[in-house]
Amino acid sequence: MKKAAIFLALIFTVLVSNAQSKLIPTNLDIGNALKQALEQGTGKSSDRLSAVDGFFGNAAIKILFPPEAQKAEKTLRALGFNKLCDDVILSLNRAAEGAAKEAKPIFINAIKQMTLQDVSNILLGKQDAATEYFKRTTTVQLSAKFKPVVQVSLDQAGATRYYTNAATTFNKIPFVRKINPDISDYVTQKAIDGLFVEIAKEELNIRQNLSARTTPLMKKVFSFADGFKK
Repeated sequence: MKKAAIFLALIFTVLVSNAQSKLIPTNLDIGNALKQALEQGTGKSSDRLSAVDGFFGNAAIKILFPPEAQKAEKTLRALGFNKLCDDVILSLNRAAEGAAKEAKPIFINAIKQMTLQDVSNILLGKQDAATEYFKRTTTVQLSAKFKPVVQVSLDQAGATRYYTNAATTFNKIPFVRKINPDISDYVTQKAIDGLFVEIAKEELNIRQNLSARTTPLMKKVFSFADGFKK
């Protein structure tokens, strides 16, 4: 009888140990799950923004005239140059959409460079911890990669010509403060800002919605993190 009790106790211990090992993710599980989540989030964001109207059709990130040129836009519209102003805005957003296509490889490289500490900080950190990580590690590369693409896209979309025409037209008005006709730096920064806005949305979605965790490993690891935070 005593032997049977000991045997049952051993079986129970083994079963509990196995169950816990299946529920508790390893460091490798955590790293791989987070990489899956980040690749999913950045990939979706890049794809969405690089599509036609990715910027232009999104009110939260739509690129408008630079703040210093908004008075000029208002003046030009008052003088009947509505189409010129509309053409500028459309072409600025088309340029950003063209640049967004270049983002994926940069994010993938940043994901590969993550340390175990980065993984832990992101998984158990704030709702935008991953977005902040990407801002910290990719902004310089994004800017360097986006700038020439933005310039080409600006030229192809007619933005350079449209904005230069708008700036030149405005600068001809007597007694106004002149505006800089160079728009590429502004569009580059707005394209990067818009990308991070979308990545933050994807990050929040994965953290809050079970259905957004599209792999078994993501479900396991993020569910574990949910319980750890409670």
